[in-house]
Amino acid sequence: MAVIDRGREVVEASVPASTLAVGADGALGAPNASSFRSPLRFNAKTGLVIGDLVAVGVGQALTLALIPEVRTTEFLILAALALPVGGAFLARRRVYNSRFITRRMDEFRRLIEATIRIIVAVAMLALVAGLDLPRSWIIVNFLATSAALLLDREFARRTFSRMRRHGRMRRRVVIVGNNTEGQALEEMLAQDLDLGYEVVAFVDDVTRGVEDCNDELVSAFVADTKAAVRALDASGVIIAATAMEIGSSNRLIRELTDAGIHVELSSTLCDIAAERLTVRPLGRFPVVYVEPVARHGWRQLAKRTFDLLISSVALVLLAPVLAAVAAVVRLDSKGPVLFRQQRVGRNGGLFDVLKFRTMVPDAEDLLTDLADQNEADGPLFKMKDDPRITRIGGFLRRTSLDELPQFWNVIRNEMSLVGPRPAMPDEVEHWSPELHGRLRVKPGITGMWQVSGRSESSFAEYVRLDLYYVDNWSLLVDTAILLKTIPAVAFSRGAY
Repeated sequence: MAVIDRGREVVEASVPASTLAVGADGALGAPNASSFRSPLRFNAKTGLVIGDLVAVGVGQALTLALIPEVRTTEFLILAALALPVGGAFLARRRVYNSRFITRRMDEFRRLIEATIRIIVAVAMLALVAGLDLPRSWIIVNFLATSAALLLDREFARRTFSRMRRHGRMRRRVVIVGNNTEGQALEEMLAQDLDLGYEVVAFVDDVTRGVEDCNDELVSAFVADTKAAVRALDASGVIIAATAMEIGSSNRLIRELTDAGIHVELSSTLCDIAAERLTVRPLGRFPVVYVEPVARHGWRQLAKRTFDLLISSVALVLLAPVLAAVAAVVRLDSKGPVLFRQQRVGRNGGLFDVLKFRTMVPDAEDLLTDLADQNEADGPLFKMKDDPRITRIGGFLRRTSLDELPQFWNVIRNEMSLVGPRPAMPDEVEHWSPELHGRLRVKPGITGMWQVSGRSESSFAEYVRLDLYYVDNWSLLVDTAILLKTIPAVAFSRGAY
């Protein structure tokens, strides 16, 4: 048995490693689950509470300022009462427990739900006090308070993210399981620093593969895991489910939680949206039910309606921009204004994607001579200083203005606003059978790959993100991607 330390001296202890056990005591940025008196944790959680109360106060102040008829002493007292009421409902919605608000959308949903409860509670107090409550008060109060809370939490999230990237506010965790799954978990946590985890050790489970795990062996495993967590000042454990025998995993989880060590157990599932998972009992086993992917029926109609509406409005509003770009492309170099290229659409159908021309007219003929300078892995071709790009073409690519004509592809039902990147036929020839699954949906103007680094992403990441979208599509996901596209384009992240 051995503990494999991830950055400090190797701890001499017989510790089995089988899974990734991550401690999550609930406080954002808490570095150590064993001490609730940690100054950093206290400051982080207290800062969130104070920020939320200030946001609730701002919401009440804006309501009083915008509605003249409520500028009375009674309503001022009511606004003051909203602060403790708000604090109670926010705490009840678990917005101070990081495991419930890891994702931005989960946090925002809980904040909105808490805001509704705050408004209802304060309105009931007003009715009890016999106050004449204007309907405008409810609307303005809800909008002002929810907006203030969302802005407050977005600022806090970005602040925590910056601190974590600089090595602060990270949870030290031990991964139980030094197998493929455990290594993948460690790699993911190391790459995504915003999650706030620092893996300090792996614990290897020597009972793995042993048919009859005797009680003495399991007891040693449990004791050694606890010893590693304490010795390395970790906040908890993440257990890789595939790395442990059933007899030792139950015992380990029971002993660790009884000792006040926080435990997270991986599900062995990867790249499946949490919204599709439901944990339910099946006899003695808690099982995870995976909701089937729903791409048809009203969802498909809603997506098509959404695409048509946004694309039509965009073409009308951007008509002056389209005309200006077309004129500049015409004046910059010889050749057509629009570039048409055959791409592979839904179910393998071919269509011509439309773009403003950013390269010389014979660009595709010159590609063979540049093949050895490809800077992308896989079947994609990317070259940062591509000599085929025209003077204005570089600017159009950085700003994504060259892709505006694709709104017409959306109207023609060849593309969607959001979806996998439209691939060329020669790329598809090199795809693995798994990657052909991305053809189950229409390609998009933007997508997960584009907003997650675009050309900076590896081909493996390109495959993973596209398949994740295909398997987990929803209108909410589409909306989130569209919103993320704005800063991705504005700051030209990964574009060339």
